[in-house]
Amino acid sequence: MEGERDVVESVRLDDAWKLVEEFAGLVRDSGSEDELRALERITTRLDAWQIPYQVHRPELLISLPRRAGLTVDGRTYRAKTPSMARSTRAGGETAPVIYQASEFARSVHDIFAGAATGGDVAGSFVLTEGLPMPGKVADLEARGAAGVICISPGERIHEGICTTVWGSPDLTSFERRPKIPVVSVSNSDGADLIRRVQAGGAAATIVAEHDESWRPIPVTVAEIRGAVEPERFVLVHGHIDSWHAGIGDNATGDAALLEVARVLGQHRRLLDRSVRIAWWSGHSHGRYAGSTWYAEAFANDLRRNCICHVNCDSPGCRDATVYEDVYWMAEVEDFARQAAMDFTGLAAEGRQPLRAGDISFSNLGISTFFMLSSTMPAGLREAKGLYPVGGCGGNIEWHTEADTIEVADRENLLRDIRLYAGAVFRAAQLPVHPLDFRRTLDQLSHAMAGYRPSLDSLVDLDPITTLAAQVRESLEPFYAAAGESDSIAGARRYNDALLRIGRELVPILYTRAGRFRQDPALDQPLLPDVAAAAAARASVPDGLARAELRRALNRIENALLETADAIGRCVPAAPSALV
Repeated sequence: MEGERDVVESVRLDDAWKLVEEFAGLVRDSGSEDELRALERITTRLDAWQIPYQVHRPELLISLPRRAGLTVDGRTYRAKTPSMARSTRAGGETAPVIYQASEFARSVHDIFAGAATGGDVAGSFVLTEGLPMPGKVADLEARGAAGVICISPGERIHEGICTTVWGSPDLTSFERRPKIPVVSVSNSDGADLIRRVQAGGAAATIVAEHDESWRPIPVTVAEIRGAVEPERFVLVHGHIDSWHAGIGDNATGDAALLEVARVLGQHRRLLDRSVRIAWWSGHSHGRYAGSTWYAEAFANDLRRNCICHVNCDSPGCRDATVYEDVYWMAEVEDFARQAAMDFTGLAAEGRQPLRAGDISFSNLGISTFFMLSSTMPAGLREAKGLYPVGGCGGNIEWHTEADTIEVADRENLLRDIRLYAGAVFRAAQLPVHPLDFRRTLDQLSHAMAGYRPSLDSLVDLDPITTLAAQVRESLEPFYAAAGESDSIAGARRYNDALLRIGRELVPILYTRAGRFRQDPALDQPLLPDVAAAAAARASVPDGLARAELRRALNRIENALLETADAIGRCVPAAPSALV
């Protein structure tokens, strides 16, 4: 593609690495003075490069952990409390402790999943293994736990956030905020606690203090306008707030975004469509509050014009030499794989996105790739005896005081920036948007096949699977016709159709809450409406499960018919049998 080589070869480390070094001395709590100082380092450079940007300051709910403690039978343990947990009374709160075993995450894919085993926990503090993730805390709270004590997988206690509310709460989600205190302890202290509890009669006092309030935070968005179709854009983004110095998560990502902005600004004459580069606050301490606010404040612009969004989190870290845990939606998988090979010479492996990582645009129907960047090879991680973490390229300094400059790697960062710059430029420039919904419909049909054994006796699923297959078939002549377009003007009607198709198919695969709301921050399977009916089948009357399933299928059918209609407007003969 014209200009692509110039863009990638123009990537340099000068400003990016300098920014990483500058961030090393800042603790970037959401809405803090240090975060504003960090932002000034970015905007000063954008000003010098004459790249337009806006700094929005929405007032959002932010929770900053300030103090935590745990005392059990007279012994005090070092502890941390996650963001958004409930603060205790000043002197702490006391309850008996019970132990319920829970597995540590075995891969990055299941960090966000899993609750403790069942049993009576009412009125007790529950001691259990794992990070204080939303699903675990919500499950134990619903079962009557008075509080939670989480055992870290290693000796470092990882910071985190435990609310299921995605972004700042509204009237429908406010009551889901955690109502119990939560603390975490180190792995060795956890082992000691298990022994004490299993010996019988242990009682604990938890102290947890949070600075929680609605406060202004900076949401910064630069835009490099395209010359041919400027209203249409690719959104590339990452978070500027951090836990402690947060070099691998996410100073390296902030630096990568800065360099992408510089390079595309330098080559703006080559851009036909626009690129927006966003630095979110509120990621760590507001459950993606900044990106959620942007999705709400610019919802209809995003729906009409955003080609795709690209998350930049934890690139350029020590020993992160492979792309093994990359996340992408099916329709952009081939594009993302090819970009990794073309711009780095490395193959990429991944899977559908988790409900995490500023993927705040799925309800709007916007496709995404690169939730995480390069990572440590699995064999090296195993040889080092490291457990899975959710960033920092697999380095276990993630979300701790140890995430310092030593976690970053210059050469890995340079390689990853080249990938981001090249992929974003290519996604914006291709005459036909890089969205292959044949892959999406294959994914939908595969997911439906997995649910059939438990649902076939409730409702006849053949009509919906037949319709999906027909729509999938009609996409072949659509993409053949679109592929003949060699200009943006000639591809416009196909691209309009692709965005319309994505706005229908992405939400049914990944969401339940509706177009202008956010689903909970909980891991959920593909086609979550259908999955809910399948999961409830064994515990509710058939009539109830049937009603749930029928409504889920209506939603899918509507999305498929809208897709057929969009195809038919471009290739009239292709989907005529469907409508």
